[in-house]
Amino acid sequence: MPLPPVRRRVAVIGTGAIAGGGHLPALRAHADRAELVAAVDVDPERLDAFRAEAGEHVAAFTSVGAMLDAVRPDLVLIGTPPSLHREQTVAALEAGAWVLCEKPLCLSLAEYDEIAAAEEASGAYASVVFQHRYGSGAVHARELITGGELGAPLVAHCQTTWHRDAAYYAAPWRGRWATEGGGPTMGHGIHQYDLLLHLLGAWDEVRAMAARLVHDTESEDVSTALVRFRNGALATVVNSVLSPDEVSRIRVDCADATVELTHLYGHGNDDWSYTPARHVPAGRAAAWRAPAHDVPSSHTAQLGALLDAHDAGTRPPGSGREARDTLEFAAALYKAAFTGRPVRAGEIVPGDPFHAAMHGGHPDWAPGEGA
Repeated sequence: MPLPPVRRRVAVIGTGAIAGGGHLPALRAHADRAELVAAVDVDPERLDAFRAEAGEHVAAFTSVGAMLDAVRPDLVLIGTPPSLHREQTVAALEAGAWVLCEKPLCLSLAEYDEIAAAEEASGAYASVVFQHRYGSGAVHARELITGGELGAPLVAHCQTTWHRDAAYYAAPWRGRWATEGGGPTMGHGIHQYDLLLHLLGAWDEVRAMAARLVHDTESEDVSTALVRFRNGALATVVNSVLSPDEVSRIRVDCADATVELTHLYGHGNDDWSYTPARHVPAGRAAAWRAPAHDVPSSHTAQLGALLDAHDAGTRPPGSGREARDTLEFAAALYKAAFTGRPVRAGEIVPGDPFHAAMHGGHPDWAPGEGA
């Protein structure tokens, strides 16, 4: 008889909406492989409400350190505001736990370096939640593009045009560099352009603009970028929280086909379409149809991939180089927008002000004294 799968002991840090709406369903879906044993929140009422849904057997803590000392979990899921991610991720890694953290993993490339050092010292890994990579439609599209089945990628568009009102920014941590890390470039559009990078691979150059057009925030409320990829493809990226008609969209025009994804906060197979070029035989185009098995993009799909890696003892997807590349793209977009010049991949290194903070200390964008 085969041995039953090992159940990993899991703790949740931050018991707000994303924990209840994203992580808890994922844990239930993988209940044969993961057991929620502890939850941490500074708000006792929120913590009690989460435990009422998750189960009273889940141990309650108001301190991350106390939880790590008492529970020693195998895996920690982090759903707190972004300014806490680096500290909590490092603490979990130092305790020997793997981490799955909501985006952004941290607020700067300098903070990422601290996480990478903690990984190296502990042998544990930290992944960032980019769940759109893990739906079956995205897996299929990447296989077709990277395998050359659609011809060379030529032109791409990546669009996150959402709407957030003044009430959304009333939360004191939103719209501030020190607590959110940026505007829609860091907090909203990052999901779509992470998927674009996943589909098209390494980029070489970014040119960009950013503005505050509506909201009274430190960070931007809209950004746009032009991107040149290493494979020669050119792309546009738009990140907005000003758009009444909300949509998330990626389109990649290859030599032999256009592949397009249109959704809002999550996709399934039906959200992907393939339009063959006129010279492509019908039989070849028929082979591009979405796979029969439909796995929606979700925390559930990504948690499954992480647990697979944990079982194998290998670096999980969404960690290491993959996590850093997306953060570097964000830093490059900000640097290009705020300096008005192109930014090349690899140029933002320690000593560069945009390595230390996404605003780069720019006088028109950096927070004021005491902020």
